[in-house]
Amino acid sequence: MAALRSIHVFLKRGVIQTPIRKLSTTSNNNSLMTIMEARASLMEMVGLKPELAESDQDYMDSMFQDIPKKQDGLPVRSIKDSYREVLIPLGSNPTLQSKYTNFYKGIRFGRIMEDLDTFAGLICYTHNRRGENVRSPLSTVTALVDRIELGNFTISAFTDIKLTGNVTWVGTSSMEVTMDVHQVIQDQLQKVMKATFLMVARNPVTGGSAAVNPLKADGPEEEELVKRGAANKLARQLEAKKSLLKTPPNQDEGDLIHGLFLQTIDVKTSTLKVRVKPENTEWMENTILKNLSICHPEQRNLYNKIFGGYLMRKAFELGWANAALYSKTRPITKVIDDIAFMKAVEIGTVLFLSSQIVYTKGSQMQVKVHAEVVDPTIGKHETSNDFHFTFDSQLDDLKQVIPKTYAESMMYLDGKRHFES
Repeated sequence: MAALRSIHVFLKRGVIQTPIRKLSTTSNNNSLMTIMEARASLMEMVGLKPELAESDQDYMDSMFQDIPKKQDGLPVRSIKDSYREVLIPLGSNPTLQSKYTNFYKGIRFGRIMEDLDTFAGLICYTHNRRGENVRSPLSTVTALVDRIELGNFTISAFTDIKLTGNVTWVGTSSMEVTMDVHQVIQDQLQKVMKATFLMVARNPVTGGSAAVNPLKADGPEEEELVKRGAANKLARQLEAKKSLLKTPPNQDEGDLIHGLFLQTIDVKTSTLKVRVKPENTEWMENTILKNLSICHPEQRNLYNKIFGGYLMRKAFELGWANAALYSKTRPITKVIDDIAFMKAVEIGTVLFLSSQIVYTKGSQMQVKVHAEVVDPTIGKHETSNDFHFTFDSQLDDLKQVIPKTYAESMMYLDGKRHFES
């Protein structure tokens, strides 16, 4: 499999260099495609012009009528067919360094999330390509960030970052994309992060689903990846059925909530109405942090909507800030999971983000960020996303969050489920 082929890497001042081997579609055959070039390539694939379109219709022409509704007749792809590599050239681009560096001189993780969203799109368009210099008729968007998991390495903002990935499972109109993030650490190229995205293909004219190229496995290693992708789909379906919006808590969860409730009752009174906050705890209602953004055209994606990576970055930075304020430390990002994209965010809307510490265990915090969009002309609020982040304070005495209401108790259990998943 292409992702597992050995790559001879020369190390020089934090820059990843490759020998004479064509790894990209750029004119320089000795280097990887950069993330900036990847964005330009995506624009070419869909025929997007740099200037702002007057309307969505400006993105649609007669070629979009040739959109397959069924997979019959579409070429079958292997996993290696969609394999791509791109470079974030932090080691050689000081201007880019400043964009990716936080005030601790570490990496701005939200920027990496933006790049992963772009890269996932590139991989999907590669899987469904119709030929060289042929515009894609599909609209490919992020449906779900299934999971982003960080390793034990600290990512530097001053060393090149390499992204690799493939389509690892395909439905009728959906594709699972698995991506790895690499960086040179102590003269060795290390995997520092793994991400799994679920992408969907749409008809840009009607908004309905569009068929994607089927996937076949070549060899036992690829077969295992496809099986894992199918298992992930089943797990998502099972989790949806067990949602607290559909089914009540199980016995153990009910006992846990009742135990937390009893901890907050004043034993000196004979009423259940008087609540007392236990030592080294905080009421969940006091952990809310909010912000808002106006959605300008600068943040638009390939289809004249707000870029999903931008939404992820804004939500992550709010969630991280909340965790930092709560713990009064520099929290370490551990896991991001189950980011569902429920509604496209239009240019000109107002984005409301609300974060809350919903679960704690030991030194770690589970933060939920809820995103709503509002059309200021009508004032209608609609949910666009829910984000789930796990941070580690590395404190031995982190205050534990306590729910007070039934709604908060359900948020606590949902946070616990995400934490343990």
